[in-house]
Amino acid sequence: MMPDTFVSPQVEINEALVTSALLGRGLPSEAEHHLWEAGLSYHLDDVAERHLREADALAPGHAAVLIGLYRFYFYKGRLTEALDVARRCLLRAAQENNLAADWRLVQAGDAEFGRYENILARFFLFSLKGYAYLQMRLGETEEGRLAVQKLLQLDPTDKIGARVLLGVLDRMGQDDD
Repeated sequence: MMPDTFVSPQVEINEALVTSALLGRGLPSEAEHHLWEAGLSYHLDDVAERHLREADALAPGHAAVLIGLYRFYFYKGRLTEALDVARRCLLRAAQENNLAADWRLVQAGDAEFGRYENILARFFLFSLKGYAYLQMRLGETEEGRLAVQKLLQLDPTDKIGARVLLGVLDRMGQDDD
């Protein structure tokens, strides 16, 4: 179990991904409308979630919809549901990058992970980071560690900050002074 004092190191999928034309391509206007309405009604959980579900029904598996669902569940503290969406994001990101569906099989040379401006590769990295973090928060620390280690293999210069998660894992169980 993660300590209550642990603060997420910006694991949300970053804003540039949401607004990217590359990831937003092909989003039906009605689905976009539901995403917009979900944002406006964020304080009304049932209403916001209904809009997100409508967007998902209209554009299943679309990156913008998945990111909206992920952020909603994450910030509402519904971590198990956020993890389910993180898994969907990983699959989508793997498809977009022509990668193996199992993140464990992805290798550094499979995509341009070192180029931070490569939005599709970054979508995969941020999805894997969110997955790792949620595994840690939900007590699956070994799975979280494996995902963090994969992140560092794919992104050895650590542009997305996976070492922070590794540091948390390494300090777990130690007394805080």
